[in-house]
Amino acid sequence: MSEFKAIETQEQLDKIIQERLNRQKESYEKKLSDYDNLKKENTSLQSAINENKEKYANYDKNLEELNSKISGYEMDNLKTKIAMENNIPYNLASRLVGDDEESLKADAERLSGYMKHGEPEPPLKTTESGKDSVSKENEAYSNMLNNLGLEGE
Repeated sequence: MSEFKAIETQEQLDKIIQERLNRQKESYEKKLSDYDNLKKENTSLQSAINENKEKYANYDKNLEELNSKISGYEMDNLKTKIAMENNIPYNLASRLVGDDEESLKADAERLSGYMKHGEPEPPLKTTESGKDSVSKENEAYSNMLNNLGLEGE
């Protein structure tokens, strides 16, 4: 630093004050230009935020809908699986009631108890005789076989 010089005249004081004011003004203008740049950036960022809000506004709603559909499909699949395990027809699988696997199994067991299971019974032998039960070509043979049992040796 330079040595201190006493200010002797008003002009010297005005000159020193003017220099200080000029430095302050330059500093202030620099801050203002930075502020303007920041303001421009802020408006561009704000517009980008608004665009993204509009673009992604329904994503949460859509995500929730899709998740509910997925859980519905999983529940239908579980109902079908449990119905098949309990020998319940496929078209009755949607009738099972419950929120989880245990309650669905319990309902399937109750419903299965009302249904008749097992091997299908073979049809009974036809008791009808006549042309309807035997074709025309085989009618002669059928008559011959029926008559064989009547005659003995």
